[in-house]
Amino acid sequence: MIYLDYQATTPLAPQARDAMLPWLSGTDDAAGGYANPSSQYRSGRTAAVAVELAREAVAALLPKGGRVVFTSGATEALNWALFKSAQLRPGGTIGTEIEHAAGLQCLEALHAESIPVGEDGVADAPAWLPESGIVSMMLVNNEIGTIQPVEAFAEAAHDCGSWLVCDAVQGFGRLWIPEGPDMIAVSAHKIHGPKGIGALWIRDGIDLPPLILGGAQEGGLRSGTVSPALCAGFGAAANLAADRMNADAAHVALLWDVATEMFAGWTINGSTAHRYKGNLNIRRDGVNATRLLSDVRDVAFSLGSACGSGSGRTSHVLRALGLTEQQARSSIRLGWGRYTSEDDLRTGLGAILSATAAQGIN
Repeated sequence: MIYLDYQATTPLAPQARDAMLPWLSGTDDAAGGYANPSSQYRSGRTAAVAVELAREAVAALLPKGGRVVFTSGATEALNWALFKSAQLRPGGTIGTEIEHAAGLQCLEALHAESIPVGEDGVADAPAWLPESGIVSMMLVNNEIGTIQPVEAFAEAAHDCGSWLVCDAVQGFGRLWIPEGPDMIAVSAHKIHGPKGIGALWIRDGIDLPPLILGGAQEGGLRSGTVSPALCAGFGAAANLAADRMNADAAHVALLWDVATEMFAGWTINGSTAHRYKGNLNIRRDGVNATRLLSDVRDVAFSLGSACGSGSGRTSHVLRALGLTEQQARSSIRLGWGRYTSEDDLRTGLGAILSATAAQGIN
């Protein structure tokens, strides 16, 4: 299987796996094991140190002047940030119409106003921002890869006394996070770390109400026993991302050039200028994308967000760009990254193009 769905998840880095193994070994010693990081004996303190080292590694990829609280993932982080901050900033909520479902459904529950995007998938200046409210904005869209003007929107939000919550999942570890957001949600499994752990970065000075009460873990904000294994894997993935950010960016840019050349007859959905180049969302008139997905069994790619697959509905992101139903149903999403070789990319894309030709489209 050739894997071209890096927006859904990424392969676990060997370094992250190796960092996790001592905490999964089933032995209780100073080197790791099953100790609870809240325990006060030696192995518990050792586990607690591992958690804090991981926290520092994750924080190093985020702006200064905030704290990192571990969560089960970015979905939990976004729910926490949006619902709890809306209690503290009740002036209204607004968010872009192309947010990931994890944020979008929270915004719908909060009866939020919508920030439109242009045909290029980049947010337009809204006619209204809330006074002492909440603005929600993705950094990099998970379906079309467009990069949003987060820093400018954060400044505008602050001028109104509002906070900006940023879903940075698709940008974290791939590009440097801009200054300005008040809360930032991130996830480990999008940067070659383990599934089941993410974090919420909270700007200093914001006293967000606790998410879960109980044992006062995570500074009293999220109770529950912290997993040293998941934290260690997340930290190792973050360290690796920091070390490799420039090399990874150069690699995905090279693969972007290969892919756009091979799909020269297709239309790119979203901006090519304001975009993370590990994401290519494209369409071709007459293509049956669902059939294409079924016909190309040895290549993993998608029709859009993994979280929305199987719903039968076309992508809300593509509709927001103004695409027709037919255009949306002729679109596919391709994603690559650190462990994608050029040979594998060419082979995988060649298989997709061959299946397209079998539909009578050349």
